[in-house]
Amino acid sequence: MAQKRILGVIGGSGLYALDALDDPQTVDQDTPWGRPSAPVVRGRLGDLELLFLSRHGAGHATPPDAINYRANIDALKRLGATDLLSVSACGSLREDRPPGSFVIVDQYIDRTHGRPSSFFGPGFVAHVSMARPVCPVLAQAAHEACAAVGVSVAMGGTYLCMNGPQFSSYAESMLYRQWGADVIGMTNMPEAKLAREAELPYASVAMVTDYDCWHEDEADVDVASLLETMRANTGAARKMLVALAGVLGPTRVGCPSGIETCLDSAVITAPDARDAALLAKLDAVAGRFLATGR
Repeated sequence: MAQKRILGVIGGSGLYALDALDDPQTVDQDTPWGRPSAPVVRGRLGDLELLFLSRHGAGHATPPDAINYRANIDALKRLGATDLLSVSACGSLREDRPPGSFVIVDQYIDRTHGRPSSFFGPGFVAHVSMARPVCPVLAQAAHEACAAVGVSVAMGGTYLCMNGPQFSSYAESMLYRQWGADVIGMTNMPEAKLAREAELPYASVAMVTDYDCWHEDEADVDVASLLETMRANTGAARKMLVALAGVLGPTRVGCPSGIETCLDSAVITAPDARDAALLAKLDAVAGRFLATGR
């Protein structure tokens, strides 16, 4: 059954606002998990309703390991998002993914630690599948939008999420290449896991700014060296999002992998054993599932 699409966009380094939004309204949304990184901006791109959230907040004040990922996902779900698109700066671990190109991520290796990575826990246990962490429909639409605006883009790639905020050592960078990772960043985990728990189809556009530190013919990554590429990438990302609005349109059908109902096969705690306080916090994230009375 078709439904209205509301696209949530989480903007990473460099993408702190969307100037192209029509009728923008700022929503200062609170959540049971605390405050999101920034107020959410609601607006339209053509016929598509969009919610924009700056992952690092105004002025890039929040580092990757301190982002309140649970609050960010909850806020977007609470405001009606039906799909989530991450736009993130990253380093490349492959010669054929040069700075200035984009990668549509389809797999993850999570090397983060110390970040709350689930909405569930003692008193209410759920195990969602992350075998296919990205919505193929949303990923394909992002690829088409990139191609439409002339961005060099690769469809598919493994994103290794490191903890940061420091960049990799040379040994780490070489190890990740041996593992078969394509790009490296600091923010898509646990974001993608939380989106899945919230039954929100998720896709990620990784904007390459550098070669990390493995490339013998390129300088090691630092903030000064990546800023110029980041600015160019941000301009391309804004054009891509305008094109994406036309590709997606204002209505949607369910993701073929059943992400919107994944909690039906993930929740294991019996109803009479569930913690009431945790249930109350899950009113938005698990609202559809809880309404079934299972």
